[in-house]
Amino acid sequence: MKRSYIPDLDSVRAAQQRLQSAVSATPLEQNLAYSELYQADVLLKREDLHQVRSYKIRGSYNKICRLLQSNDKTEHVVCASAGNHAQGVAFTCSQLGIKATVFMPVTTPRQKVEQVRMFGGDYVQTILTGDTFDEANLQAQAFCQKNHYAFVHPFDDPDIIEGQATIGLELLQQSSKTFDYVFVPVGGGGLASGVAAIVKQLSPDTRIIGVEPKGAASMSVALKQGHPVKLDRIDRFVDGAAVQQVGKHTLAICQKYLHDVITVDEGHICQTLLNLYTKDAIVVEPAGALSIAGLAHYQHEIRGKRVVCIVSGSNNDITRIEDIREKALLYSGLKHYFIVQFPQRSGALREFVGNILGPMDDITYFQYQKKNNREHGPAVIGIEIKRKKDFDPLLSKMKSHSFNYQYLNDKPELFSMML
Repeated sequence: MKRSYIPDLDSVRAAQQRLQSAVSATPLEQNLAYSELYQADVLLKREDLHQVRSYKIRGSYNKICRLLQSNDKTEHVVCASAGNHAQGVAFTCSQLGIKATVFMPVTTPRQKVEQVRMFGGDYVQTILTGDTFDEANLQAQAFCQKNHYAFVHPFDDPDIIEGQATIGLELLQQSSKTFDYVFVPVGGGGLASGVAAIVKQLSPDTRIIGVEPKGAASMSVALKQGHPVKLDRIDRFVDGAAVQQVGKHTLAICQKYLHDVITVDEGHICQTLLNLYTKDAIVVEPAGALSIAGLAHYQHEIRGKRVVCIVSGSNNDITRIEDIREKALLYSGLKHYFIVQFPQRSGALREFVGNILGPMDDITYFQYQKKNNREHGPAVIGIEIKRKKDFDPLLSKMKSHSFNYQYLNDKPELFSMML
């Protein structure tokens, strides 16, 4: 029976040596807000502060250096990526002077596409194809085989895993005290498997918690089934962790070393992202907020403990902020959508605004469903409240004033169709 691959300390230390010319150690810093919130010593490993603004540079640089060491004829590499891995490959290729073709989903945020082109310059060609990473990956693999180029996998490759594992080595080198918990984001599993393997080998009592988005929980499913499972559908919002199927190598390592894998709602991720920005002036992408969002699931266990959250990246597109804020408000119970049937009486709309809304409530969306007879037709209305406790009085006043309504927040299919 073939033995599963496990990163060993010598290989990861060699990777760390390789990275010295391109990658600086990222800060490990205490976060006062989350330390106070959870009554724990919460530290952030700031992988968002790399030049390419994510940890992906570690794996891609290590992999391409290894290719060059083993094959002097490596002149062109290929990769598929949701954006951050592509930036790592682009930066590496421009530094080492080799060509790359990078495949990304058409849904990749524009900011990430532009960063890839900026880092790669004349060395990198970008191809946007497919709606998901997995679809772009299939095209990249076919292109690679046709042209006999080397493929740089974003997560399921020993050299990639060992590059990401240098974060775990670096963590332990940066602190004389042990960690009780390390929370790590999970997409395809390259980061989680690398960090978990090294930290557990050097600090066996540390618990490693993987955190993945609820809408793309491919690792959770794989762990339950005992093998990689391709999900039929995923939510692409947390694009840095939206992977339909984890790798064979990464799953085997996570099975051995992860204490737990939890999922968090996309709205909770958005709220965490906004909190980091407003309270700490830390700008992250949705995947970068994953590990911190996971703390809420362990709030009782981590009390009084020493906890590390790996902040994986900050490649966020400013045009997504309104969508992020909307998801955060919905998750927090502060934004509510209704289809309201106005009573057959004059001035019903004026009555709704004057008598139904509370003093701090605000209409943020209003759309009639009929072009004629507007005053007496149904309308889709979005209402933002300041406090969760104001929701029940809002419903009571609509009922007492004979405004019939359908609540849309708990009807996802109707919600998506109407909005």
